[in-house]
Amino acid sequence: MAVTSDFGISVSVKNTKASDLSAAADDLVKRYGVHLESGTGAGKADRVFADTRTLAASANETLDLAGSLTDAYGATTSFARIKFILIAAAGGNTNNVVVGANASADFVGLLNAAGTITLRPSMCFAAMCGSADPTGMVVTATTADLIKIANSAGGTSVMYDVIIVGNST
Repeated sequence: MAVTSDFGISVSVKNTKASDLSAAADDLVKRYGVHLESGTGAGKADRVFADTRTLAASANETLDLAGSLTDAYGATTSFARIKFILIAAAGGNTNNVVVGANASADFVGLLNAAGTITLRPSMCFAAMCGSADPTGMVVTATTADLIKIANSAGGTSVMYDVIIVGNST
């Protein structure tokens, strides 16, 4: 299986202020991006997990990065290093999607044991490692490989997208 990936964030902001005879403008344009070729090591990735998931009211689940995720071809995939991760709450959600604070074996490349990120409807969180980073975010099977995802309340289910790109070694 060959994996080639591109991901990035682009910011463009124009801040203007009018005066009597002219307008001052401050243009901010910034792009952060990574291209990864197929393989392992710096500038490479060989594993992908992507899914749209649904959690019932007040439910939670744990994504096991080292052994229980199934790729697009139905094969179990296991990560040793993460180069990119995105979690996005669906816009139609009523409740929030809470990421993090697993009871044990937290994937510390993303959050420590006490940390969480709350994604309101339509919010997303992404983290990427630059192509020059040979390590990425390290996954340690059985001790640092779990990401907890929770529905913040009762009453309604939530949906979220997850995309993870990384290495097998």
